[in-house]
Amino acid sequence: MKVALVGIGKIARDQHVPALAASGDWELAATVSRAGTVEGVEAYTDFAAMLAARPDIPMVSLCLPPMPRFAYAEAALKAGRHVMLEKPPGATLAEVHALEALAAAQGLTLYATWHSRMAEAVAAAKAWLSDRVVRRAHITWREDVRKWHPGQDWVFEPGGMGVFDPGINALSILTEILPAPVHVTAATLEFPENRDTPIAAQITFSGGVSADFDWRQEGPQTWDIEVETDKGPMALRMGGNRLEIGGVEAGGVNSIMGEYPALYAQMAALVRAGRSDVDLSPMVHVADALTLGKRVVTAPFHF
Repeated sequence: MKVALVGIGKIARDQHVPALAASGDWELAATVSRAGTVEGVEAYTDFAAMLAARPDIPMVSLCLPPMPRFAYAEAALKAGRHVMLEKPPGATLAEVHALEALAAAQGLTLYATWHSRMAEAVAAAKAWLSDRVVRRAHITWREDVRKWHPGQDWVFEPGGMGVFDPGINALSILTEILPAPVHVTAATLEFPENRDTPIAAQITFSGGVSADFDWRQEGPQTWDIEVETDKGPMALRMGGNRLEIGGVEAGGVNSIMGEYPALYAQMAALVRAGRSDVDLSPMVHVADALTLGKRVVTAPFHF
């Protein structure tokens, strides 16, 4: 099946293009971007022009930042195309609900992807926790925004989500592996004095769950979820790709390169089955943290 990739930035080049090149389900047939292109692939700068010129492309994968994404997704669905959304699926919950309703009315597939759920050890962690009582869980998600979003000011603009852009990856894993749901009860959000979204956040959830997100960590990056249960401890490290049980490594890999191929395989399965997958539980936690969060002003941030 043919796919058009919209938004040829860092995540598209690092993950989507290689995943599509290796896919047995999809052929990258067109790109849409103001400046970016992929060698050997027909390139457009105007999305409407691509939709009009390429009725043979049944699916659009949107890698744009969340703020402009709704208009593109709506146009694609109205043009009869299946839509795959990079995380987070939108700037607001309401607009994604609207897209879900539109996809259903059009008989099309809408897939709100969460790439970290496809990390190598997530399924094993979920299975291990399924018959255990979770007593405490803590997320430590600390990385360097200058490394992962170099010069990308949109992440600090309204709708960009700030540190929740990576933090939502942790929340997507948490909502996948916990045997019972939790909800946000309190949060402290650190805003640089010159920015509109937080650079760090500390969150408290029900059920003894907590999280520490920070975008200022240099050197080694930390993507850990540690869980204490009635039958001992478990930890997911490297963004869900390494599993530890009782402090001993129990499987996984040292790479995230398998996550996006799994997303595109799932999208193919959804299209063939005529289904959508729009789980917004990670984004609900972000919205609740932003609603309940105490604002603390911190030092200005510059790339």
